Amino acid sequence: MSKSLFNDFDPVSSKAWKQKIQVDLKGADYNETLIWNSNEGIDVKPFYHADEFESLLEVSQSKSAEWKIGQLINVTDAKTANSKAIEAINRGAENIIFNIESETVSIDELVQNIDLEATTVDIKCQFLSQAFVENLYNSTLNSENVSSINIQTDIIGHLAKSGNWYHNLKEDHSQFENIVATTNQLSVHIDLYQNAGATMIQQLAYGMAHANEYLNHLDGKLSKEDKASLVVVFNLAVGSNYFFEISKIRALRQLWSALATEYGVNTTCRIVATPSKRNKTIYDYNVNMLRTTTECMSAILGGADLIHNLPYDALFHKPNEFGERISRNQLLVLKHESYLDKVNNPADGTYYIESLTEQLAEKALELFKDIEANGGFLSQLKEGTIQRKIKESAAKEQADFNDGKLVLLGTNKHPNKEDNMKNDLEISPFLEINKRKTLLEPIIEKRLSQELEFNRLNKE
Repeated sequence: MSKSLFNDFDPVSSKAWKQKIQVDLKGADYNETLIWNSNEGIDVKPFYHADEFESLLEVSQSKSAEWKIGQLINVTDAKTANSKAIEAINRGAENIIFNIESETVSIDELVQNIDLEATTVDIKCQFLSQAFVENLYNSTLNSENVSSINIQTDIIGHLAKSGNWYHNLKEDHSQFENIVATTNQLSVHIDLYQNAGATMIQQLAYGMAHANEYLNHLDGKLSKEDKASLVVVFNLAVGSNYFFEISKIRALRQLWSALATEYGVNTTCRIVATPSKRNKTIYDYNVNMLRTTTECMSAILGGADLIHNLPYDALFHKPNEFGERISRNQLLVLKHESYLDKVNNPADGTYYIESLTEQLAEKALELFKDIEANGGFLSQLKEGTIQRKIKESAAKEQADFNDGKLVLLGTNKHPNKEDNMKNDLEISPFLEINKRKTLLEPIIEKRLSQELEFNRLNKE
């Protein structure tokens, strides 16, 4: 059709649409019938309109077409992990995340025969060692390809999760500073807050306050050139609230850009996303594949740079080839058969998502400012304020699950009573508390269905 028909119709304002809807409701209350209030305190309307925005919508920084498929590999033996990594790459993985338990692991053996120009590598260490990182950077094997290796160092994340520093406050910050000087990289783990039950606004605000502690510490210690090229990685977990999760990732980029600008550091961040563990179940466990698929879609459309999927059986099985292959294939289908790598910024201009993004960012910024006005993130962690706020949010969400308002299909709605799991548990899917002395109360990850599943297992 050569002639546009848009000019033949008068524009319809949001006010006119609302009036029409109220007529069709035939006396029913518009707000009570059609407006939904989320746990984030955001009222979700039945429609969104261009005239609700004061200015033209800006193009976001995310490049949704460039996302990579990640594979997480726990490393106890370098040769075994290397073999597993090469197999994953041959089957479609574009990034390998090595989770290293010991600093005796040989990086040369770990990345042997991996083409670091084609495949990026992330290294997460369960320890803090400046010497380990320096040896990695001085390695003959990696000297030319070291830019393809990302070292994720997050001492505050370790403190929040374990309740203790790796060594002590002074030593940890000293080693952290030297590691950043060597790598010009740091990471912030927001996934802990989501898996513990924090709201999206809390996740974003705590992530910014968490990052702000690092920027405060490094301010004045990095050159102008280092600031401009500093690589900051945010690790986050994605839940099942599809459009909100897309908006959460977009809001994170906006908030980081604003914070980074204040310190004169690189305003572009790298986002690593994985599905949440909080809503995963052991009963009717195949539903986990449906959950992780939509969660990965949210991560893609929100603009995550790297996505590593959670195997459907990760809660109760040891890492296994089948579960990992299925989780990787989910991402391969989304990329190569669903064509979710063909369009950059697909959510741009979507009035609903743009509105959610704006509201999440504004509310998170308000909370961030409150945290900073009351001593900062580390101070509130030590006081237990952060932990208490997350517990309150988690308790509200748990109550919704217990009352059936929040549904996990196959678990608290339409459960298969013939489904038995007691003899299929290779690892415990339940929270285990190891009593030890800590500097502060750790933030504990907890699944919504844990108590229900525990009681059901005992009745099998």
